[in-house]
Order: sequence, then C-alpha cells, then structure tokens
Amino acid sequence: MAPSASPATATTAYTPVTTKSTKFKHPLDPLTPDEINAVSLAIRLYTTANTPIKAVRFITCTLVPPPKRAVLAALGIPLTPGAQPEAPTPIVRKAESDFLDVVNGGTFNAILSLEDGTWNVDTCELVAEGSEPQISPEELAFCEHVVRRDATVQALAREVGVEPHQIYADGWAIGYDDRFPKHTRLQQAFVFARYSEHENLYAHPLDFVVVIDSLAEKVVQIDFPPTYKRTEDGSVELGVSSTEPCPLSEDSFTESKRERIPPPVRSFDFLPDLLQADPTHKPRDDIKPLHVLQPEGVSFKMDGNVLEWQKWKMHIGFSHREGIALSTITYNDDGEIRPVMYRLSLAEMVVPYGAPEFPHPRKFAFDSGEYGMGTMANELSLGCDCLGQIHYLPGAYVTHSGTPFIIKNAICIHEEDAGVLWKHTDYRPGGRHQTVRSRRLVVSMVCTLANYEYIWNYHFYQDGNIEIEIRLTGILQVYVAAQDEPNLYGTTIAPSINAHNHQHLFSVRVDPMVDGLYNSVVESDIVPLSAPTGSKENFAGNGFVVKDKVLKSQVQDGARDFDWARERRWRITNKARTHESSGKDASYAIMMKGGVLPLMAHTDSWVARRASFAHKTLWVVRDKEGADGSRMWPSGKYVPQTREEPQDSVGRWVKDGNGSIENEDIVLYLTVGTTHIPRPEDWPVMPVEHVNLMFKPNNFFTKNPSMDVPGTNDPMSKPAFNGANGANGSNGACCSH
Repeated sequence: MAPSASPATATTAYTPVTTKSTKFKHPLDPLTPDEINAVSLAIRLYTTANTPIKAVRFITCTLVPPPKRAVLAALGIPLTPGAQPEAPTPIVRKAESDFLDVVNGGTFNAILSLEDGTWNVDTCELVAEGSEPQISPEELAFCEHVVRRDATVQALAREVGVEPHQIYADGWAIGYDDRFPKHTRLQQAFVFARYSEHENLYAHPLDFVVVIDSLAEKVVQIDFPPTYKRTEDGSVELGVSSTEPCPLSEDSFTESKRERIPPPVRSFDFLPDLLQADPTHKPRDDIKPLHVLQPEGVSFKMDGNVLEWQKWKMHIGFSHREGIALSTITYNDDGEIRPVMYRLSLAEMVVPYGAPEFPHPRKFAFDSGEYGMGTMANELSLGCDCLGQIHYLPGAYVTHSGTPFIIKNAICIHEEDAGVLWKHTDYRPGGRHQTVRSRRLVVSMVCTLANYEYIWNYHFYQDGNIEIEIRLTGILQVYVAAQDEPNLYGTTIAPSINAHNHQHLFSVRVDPMVDGLYNSVVESDIVPLSAPTGSKENFAGNGFVVKDKVLKSQVQDGARDFDWARERRWRITNKARTHESSGKDASYAIMMKGGVLPLMAHTDSWVARRASFAHKTLWVVRDKEGADGSRMWPSGKYVPQTREEPQDSVGRWVKDGNGSIENEDIVLYLTVGTTHIPRPEDWPVMPVEHVNLMFKPNNFFTKNPSMDVPGTNDPMSKPAFNGANGANGSNGACCSH
C-alpha cells in the first residue's frame, strides 16, 4: 500500500521505545502502545519462522480480558451477596490480533500470552473464508486514492465537469454484494467533488458508486443507480424494471437507462471562515459567555484507568471496537461495596438505508463491527467538546505496520450540573422546603464515521442511576438527484441533493453484576384488572397490576419484544438479596422505552439476516468464556462481508442454546435507536438527535440513596437583571428554609 496520511482522528504517530512490556496496573487495562508494538513484533517473528506468510497487514491488536472470576478475585469483589471474595489467582496477560496475508490473501487470528516480559504466540489460525476483520482507518483513507487515480473514474467525473484532483470518496464496507467472491476484500466508495480546500464535499455528490479491491488496490466495478420519474397520471416509476443488481458482465450505466447527472455546484459550508464568503450568513452576536467553574477542583479521583466519584468506582477502558468500555462498576452503599455491572459498552450498531434500487441497498453500515468506534474516535478539544475541568484518557490502536496510533484525548471525564436531584415544599403556612441539585459524572467520546458523528455519553448520578446518552450529528449521507426527480425514499434537502430515509440501531451490551455475578431478568407487564367496572373486585374500574415473569430458558425466553400496550419493562435481579420492606429482589431496572424501534427492513432482507440483534428489543444469553474472552459481538466477531447470520451471533446463541438463564452469569443485549426521516433543517450539518437508555436501582437501596447529598447555595448565581424583581432571586432562599 502506498503511504498515506494519518487519519484525522488519530493525532500522534508512535515511536516504539522498548519491546519489553511493563507490569499492568489493572487486569483490564488496555494494551499500552509499547505492548501493541511488542505483540506485532512477536507475530512477525512467529510468521517468519513458522508460516509461508511473506507480508503482514495488521488490522486489530487488543487485550483478551482475563476470566471474570480471576478479575473479581484480584479486585476483592465477592461473587455473591455477603460472601468473601475468592482468593486471588495468577492472571496471565493475553492479547489478540487479526492480520491479513497481503500476498496470498486470507485473514489470520493470533492469541498471545505475556510470559516473563515477553509476548509468545499461543495460537495462529486461518479464519474461515468470508470472514473479514474490520476495515482499518488506513484502508478507508487509501480507498480515496484508489478511486481518484482510476482512469475510468476520472473519465466519468470529467463528463460531469469534475477534474481528477477534485474527486473525493468515502470508503465504506461493501454491505452485501454476492456478485463478488467471498474471499475478495472489498470496499464501496461514495464519490463527491470538492471544488476548494476544506469546503463541504457532501454538497457535491456524484452519480455513481465505485467498488474497490482493498488488497489489489484497484477499482473492480462502477455502479449507476437508476432514477425515478413521474408519469402522465402523476404516479412515480423507476426507470428500470427491477431493483436487483446489474450483472457484472453488463455495463451498469447502460442498464440504468438514464442520463448522467452533474453534481450540484452550490456550496453549503460549515466552517466559520468559509461561511464568511456567503453574504447571507451573519453570525449571532447576542450570545454572552457561559462558563463552567469549579474553583475547588473536581470531585472525582483517578488512579490510572480507575475512577472514583462520590460512591461510584469503575474501570474505564479504550477498545478499538467498542470505544469506551466501562468495567467492574461498583457503588459504596454506606461502607458496603456493592457490584452493579461487570462491563457496559456498545457492542454493535447498524444503519440501514431505505431506498430499494441498487446499489443503494448496500448502504447498511455496521459502524462498530466494520470500522470500530475506538479507531474512529476524535481527539477532543478542551473548551469545545468538553466544558469545565476535564481529565482525558488516551486511546491506542494498531496500524498496518504494527506500530500504534495514539489518540491523546480520546475519552473525556468531567462533572456537570444535572438540574434538581430532589425537592419538596411543605405548602402549609410557615412550612419549610428543601432543594438538592444533582451532579452527574460524564465519561464521553466522539467518533466520526465518514459523514456522521456519534457522541457517546455515559452518565453516573448520585441517586444510583446510570444513563447512556447517544447523540447523533454530522452530515447526512447524500446522493445526487436529477432535476425535478421524485423522491419516494428520502427528502430533497437542497437543490439536487437527496438524503435517503434510514435508521440507526444500537446494540448495547450489558454484562450485569447486580450484587454478584449470578443474576436473572424479570419481565414486567402492567395490565388493567380483568374484573370489569362495577364488579366487587374493581368497582370504580381503575385497578391495574404488575405481572412479573422470570426469564428462565435461553431458547424460549432469551429473545424479547417490547409491548407498548402493556408498558413492558425489565429488571436485572439478584435472588440472593431482598429488600427489607418490599421483600422484592435487589435489582436494576432497564428504562429504554424512548429508544425502542422496529427494524423496517423485511425479516429476510440482506440487512436483517446479518443484523439479527435488530429483530428484538432485548436478548438474554448465558455467558460463555473462551480463549478469546466472553460472548461479545451480537452480529459476529467478523462483520464485513458476511452474507447470513453468523454462527457466533446473538440470534444463534439463543436459537441453538440450551439451559437456564435464571440465576446465572448472563449477558444482555439491548436494541435502541432512531428512525431518521431527513429534513432540510438537518442540512448542511445536523443538530444533535438524542437516544437515551437508563438503568435505575429498584429495591436495591433501602431508601433514596441521595438523601445524604447536601443542598448548596451557589454564591455565583445572581439575578439576571438589576431592578425591582432582583429580590426574587436572592441567594439561599430557594435551597433550604
């Protein structure tokens, strides 16, 4: 591969210092840059001595987490309520790497162990045909070079007024295209024109889609989508007879039966200096500064990757695939350290688009499994992405050469005011009142996936709540539209710019540890009493009850739908601990109603076959630890170019599983998301859209655990205006009286 610049999200090229690895501080600490370098060197030495592999391209290099029980023993966390922690056992640090044989093709997976400061290869195996590791940032960047230098692409671009130096391309995984052999490592490229440096290239989409062979570094196909037209009776029809793919033996443009469509040339910029050239643009001048001040410093402590805040304690890891990975989350309940979750992270996501005419159905990106959230993480900017007093953690991932790329400020940690935590006023004459404000801890990351940005916020609250907030922003994925072309499957957001309808479906992996490792899931339906109005049992007709069902069998109960009519909800429970008053099991409730959505594609569609997690709102499986760790990836370990549901996916785990998921070491996969029908107000950059998921203690604490949070009178708060009504905002009158 020709040399290319580092991706914009990775900021530091790493210079290796030593091949020896220092002792890890925490058993779940991610691989250090030195370790990544040492692991890749060990693999090179092994392949040279033991295999016919002549050239290696590294794709992933990551920690293999130690067994849960070993980690919990090392941290002194018991497996069951009231028990003593198990005796610590030696923990062998392990790593895993996926790499490509550049000369002969094929993907290899290696697992290594650290022994006496040296990494040794335990296994090195050829991965099954059709199993491709994620597309690397370097491959995505180089895709543009392959497209731009291709003579046919240049000629097609010139036909619509675009010169070769103006050609830009976003590389994507191929999605689904069975016209090509399974063993060919492919990317599809969406092509744009950029008429000046740094302008918004998405304002100028071209009318064809390119397919490249990533290893051969060449263009192998160019596809032209057909267009729609309005008939004399006002109906809309496609210009070809079918939405199926054009055979590779045929010319795609000829088969599309359409004219070429020049890219729109109007600029839609977002950078402030470029916007100055627009005479209609006037920045707002009535926004006064708003500062976040903590004159006495932050309330959290860091020890390496271990964070303590208020009564929470957790390990914060960086994963090339998940991005943020939070582990061993515990809460100090008046001196008792109570485990809540073993690991919490994004496991997968898919973004299916809704236009049926080929090649648009190939657009369904698995942004985690095909690219990796960690490798796409931004370096965060103080005062822009994060406000206040900030602590950052770095991230590192392997490059093709085996050396690390470092993202210096990959993870942001800070505190925020979160409004009122609790309040009550005794309304009677002379009554008193108390207001307590909420503080929350934020662990966040921002990831750029070509045109889109995802902001991942993990919130921890003083009342025991845990929240995942996903914010979506960035630029819509767009395609050029012919003049006056009808738009059945999207919105014409600007002249000749079509943004297709699509969905964002996220699979959040929850490895619970509610008061210990052995948990159950209870499904609760809230239903009216069956007794009719006027009956002895329900005379007024207002009665309703909660009906609980314990999920017991992995096969029969492991895949669950949300039920709006029954206000369905789920709780992660521990039967070994009950509340002193209610008598109910200690639990954490899953609050996800606002993010529940159905997959719009047919159940036998390309995307649905590959993304089985999207079929159900909740999946519960019994965990199964192996040489490469726990059950992790709901759409399989190797996602790019799969054509059916992988054997190692959550759908298969449930269908082919057996045994109990009651009072076991279980893993949950929660499906949340949003359906995006684009609007002109989303252009040229989309205001953030929110998807939220909350975990709330339920019979976990004796009472409100935030009763010990003091009310505060903020001396920096002042009346907004000087005048007669200023006394209404006097300091101290609102908090406690």
